[in-house]
Amino acid sequence: MTEPAKHHRLRYGEFLSAVRVKQRRVSYKDVHADAGRRPRTGNLRLIDVHRLLTPYVSVRFLDQLRAVVPLAVFLALFQIVALRADVQQGELIAFGMIAVMVGLMLFMDGVRYGLMPFSESIGFNLPNRGTPAVVLGFAFLLGGIATFAEPAIGALRAAGSGVDPLRAPWLHLLLTRYPDRLVLAVGIGVGLAVVVGMLRYFFGWRMKTLVIATLVPCLALTTYAGFDPRLAPIIGLAWDCGAITTGPVTVPLVLALGIGVAAAAGQEDNPLAGFGIVTLASLFPAFAVILVGIGLVAEVPDPAALPPIVGAGDTAAWWEQTPVAEFVAAVRAIGPLILLLWLVQRFVVGESVKQRNIIGYGVVVAVLGMALFNLGLSVGLIPLGNQAGATVPVAFSASADGAALYSFPVGIGLTLVFAIILGYGATVAEPALNAMGVTVENLTDGAFPKQLLIQAVAVGVALGIALGVAKIVFGWSMLPLLLGGYSLALAGTLWSSEEYVALAWDSAGVTTGPVTVPLVLALGLGLGQAVGAAEGFGILAMASFGPIVSVLLVGVWIRSRAAIAAREQG
Repeated sequence: MTEPAKHHRLRYGEFLSAVRVKQRRVSYKDVHADAGRRPRTGNLRLIDVHRLLTPYVSVRFLDQLRAVVPLAVFLALFQIVALRADVQQGELIAFGMIAVMVGLMLFMDGVRYGLMPFSESIGFNLPNRGTPAVVLGFAFLLGGIATFAEPAIGALRAAGSGVDPLRAPWLHLLLTRYPDRLVLAVGIGVGLAVVVGMLRYFFGWRMKTLVIATLVPCLALTTYAGFDPRLAPIIGLAWDCGAITTGPVTVPLVLALGIGVAAAAGQEDNPLAGFGIVTLASLFPAFAVILVGIGLVAEVPDPAALPPIVGAGDTAAWWEQTPVAEFVAAVRAIGPLILLLWLVQRFVVGESVKQRNIIGYGVVVAVLGMALFNLGLSVGLIPLGNQAGATVPVAFSASADGAALYSFPVGIGLTLVFAIILGYGATVAEPALNAMGVTVENLTDGAFPKQLLIQAVAVGVALGIALGVAKIVFGWSMLPLLLGGYSLALAGTLWSSEEYVALAWDSAGVTTGPVTVPLVLALGLGLGQAVGAAEGFGILAMASFGPIVSVLLVGVWIRSRAAIAAREQG
């Protein structure tokens, strides 16, 4: 933790203490101006709250401001300037963006104070107080239940409307009639990934071997599904789900557990011990979703024969997406995770909960933050992405209202440039990537600088998103793109050293944050509907393997440069 972070955390702890015990807190003016004249009161004044909270809140809010505002402004300006179209319901979208930023700020703060103390305590104590079976069982439950609390998982709720039920009937069926199966499959996949990650610590498995052993069967199952026309449309959704799961809840909780298990297994001196679990958490869900699709095809031979879902065509107005409904949904998402952590802490680890007031504050703030974020997602982020996706085709394709704005080559080029800038900007603004860059620079003693990692990942994501957009525009099959991209990643994995393999594969997970995922998902679905595609999935999948390849290539370059320098010195 940096010194500024320590300072803000201390000040906020003082504020909580002041509210709890309702004791005197003397302001700066009281101490230095008229300490002898001003009576001491038992209440915390508004100016005191302002002085204690403002430094803390401003730092947290600015993180979200840097991640959200540039993307929103770029989408709006591109739509207005390049595509000559107005942003519909601009005031409502602006409100939604504010709700997203405030909600994320509160949610991440709630995770820090309400969930992380549990996970850190359990991670360091459970391996010494429980059997390996207990540790693995908890790992599975933690990974699975944390998935339901991911903010971006809510983006799947609106995905069914962007799928053509005639051209992709089983995909439409999975998203509209059986969405619980989809989310359950993703949760089970993440749970199994965490279990395998724990086994890696227990047995000292190499990350390179584990990646190959996981990726090859996943690609084999994807190939099987790709040659079945009923399952082929599900491939994009399956691989996109891997990006959705690696968010601000799953990653820190799982890493805290992994660090504790690594320490218990005698790997606490390995600086790269924390890398790798994020990789597995993005591969296993793809495998699980394809298996669900196979089961659905066997269960429902003809989706057209099913009776329609009552109310399936009704779209709730924005005011019907009430804060109360979102609050209830947030409680249902976070409640089971809190209950699991508390039960394990109390009855398995055998320790009482300390600092209950602060933890209680964290839980309440996390629930409020998720409710506010989901509300902003529904009325701001997703509509903006849908509008951008639906408007982009006018650059190269004639519409019912008139001719295309530009010639076909120019319009396509403009569309791909738009995708590249969007992917690059979203990645550079991702706070998790900046934090990862600092860590990597320290661990490699400056051999892999922070800015080099950020640029490598950003270029990989940008080119991946452009490839995903081209897939939707030109109607390319998903299977060759996945096989080609991950074959390059597999070749780079075989060629690279162990530390760069773990770094490259985990870098794909940190780029898909709670803002980027729903925005890009909505963009793809809106674009797919506009160009008449059966579905608009796959952009997130392309954005995931892009940075793997780019970081592996940079790692090879760094090793080659070091080898040349060593030969010259020798």
